[in-house]
Amino acid sequence: MQLPELPFPVAPVGPEGSWRYEGGVLSGAAGPRQDRFVPPTGDSLDLASDAPRLLGVPTGDFRLSARVTVGFTGDFDAGVLYVEAGEREWAKLCLERSPAEPTICSVVTRGRSDDANSFTVDGDSVWLRISRTGTAYAFHASLDGKQWTFVRHFALADDRPAGEIRVGFLVQAPVGEGCAAVFDGIEFLEGFPEDLRDGS
Repeated sequence: MQLPELPFPVAPVGPEGSWRYEGGVLSGAAGPRQDRFVPPTGDSLDLASDAPRLLGVPTGDFRLSARVTVGFTGDFDAGVLYVEAGEREWAKLCLERSPAEPTICSVVTRGRSDDANSFTVDGDSVWLRISRTGTAYAFHASLDGKQWTFVRHFALADDRPAGEIRVGFLVQAPVGEGCAAVFDGIEFLEGFPEDLRDGS
């Protein structure tokens, strides 16, 4: 699949996600109890759970952003911007029902997952952004797509070439019967933010 907003093709990964693109709007759906998470208290040798992803390989430093709207039906349902370096190394920036209110959440997995909440959101829609420079990544969220709130800064896949790092979209429904999400206003820009905390 080639989204006109992205300079690289994307392809579905994992369970069937019913991915569709039309008129600048990307939609996808997770099935019952689909998630991408390895509990930090669990056996690190357990297979990671899985969720529908639509991923491609960007080059260089970049910023990928989109407005995410989630059809919440169950706890921890989410629409996600996602970066994946390997089967047990990935990161998620989520608009998630966590569990009572829509919340900006982030997860970084290196063998096992961590889990952190940032701030709650009024409604079912928010802007999310992943930025990369080298092997460092930054997560931001925004209520209007203009003023960005810093969520997280981290390194991923120091030992892997950029050509092995996939980036894109994910939908999850960890405990519910399914979840649909819509991504619009998708934008891909070259370069990394000059200041992670000044709202730009």
